[in-house]
Amino acid sequence: MNNNRSIQRHGLRAVLFLVATLCSMQMACSSVSSEQEQPVQPGTPPTMVTSPTMKVVTLNLAHGRKDGINQLLKSEGAIRRNLEEIATFLDKHGADIVALQEADAPSFWSGGFDHVALLAEQAGYPFYENSHQANSWFFSYGTALLSRANLSGVMHHTFKPSPPTMNKGYTLGQIAWQPVAAEPVLVDIVSVHIDFSRKSVREQQSAELRETLAGRDNPIIIMGDFNSDWFADEQVVRTLAERADLHVYRPDAEDLATYSNTKRYDWILISKQLEFVSLEVLPDILSDHSAVVAEIRMRALAESAGAL
Repeated sequence: MNNNRSIQRHGLRAVLFLVATLCSMQMACSSVSSEQEQPVQPGTPPTMVTSPTMKVVTLNLAHGRKDGINQLLKSEGAIRRNLEEIATFLDKHGADIVALQEADAPSFWSGGFDHVALLAEQAGYPFYENSHQANSWFFSYGTALLSRANLSGVMHHTFKPSPPTMNKGYTLGQIAWQPVAAEPVLVDIVSVHIDFSRKSVREQQSAELRETLAGRDNPIIIMGDFNSDWFADEQVVRTLAERADLHVYRPDAEDLATYSNTKRYDWILISKQLEFVSLEVLPDILSDHSAVVAEIRMRALAESAGAL
């Protein structure tokens, strides 16, 4: 019985890979790497984070399938219930900012509704942005940000196409953070998804991200699915941290796996102006990836508190 089930799974994956390959070939011919800055929606009230620490979450949504084989095998109702469970989780943990990957716009293969809009509404996030890096008649998805504070200077970036795998990229937005009675500080927030299939593609996409970071001066928080751990041959995460002067929480820890209970693919990286108060990989089964929750503060505040 187990052998038959394994054969069925491999057969299904082969069919889905063929469909995905055809779709990605279409995207490679019809799309190019795009980067654009979008203004905040008119009439949006100015808001900011005012707490001494900022709580953030990153999660690969797996197109709403939870830990199932593929979203095509899930009904719209099942996918909605899975996302409602994620919304409850987000509401419970009360993060200021949430970074999402494999976040779907209305798509044939995942219920035909906007996953990001549902999460924003049900988890109480008045501001959100979704970048549709992978687009075809079959699907539309990418990276996203949910925020309790106003998102400004939003940037949607699609990495150079990498067929036969789907396009990947990042969403970048700025929030204002005023943890003390001083001028607010603009902080860059990035949700990124890096390719899983090839070392060369991961290196290229990481280099594209570093190129964007090189022209920015704000404190930055990068969150997402890098499909690479600290000890991978290409050292995507380590290279990004070292070349962009970013800090990682316990980079060589063996108890922070986020995928298949063995691999740490989901990361939060922060600039030197910031520091981690805490970071956890939570056990809730929401996806084939685990959610990562971190609390972050301004380093200057931490140093001032230590001096008192």
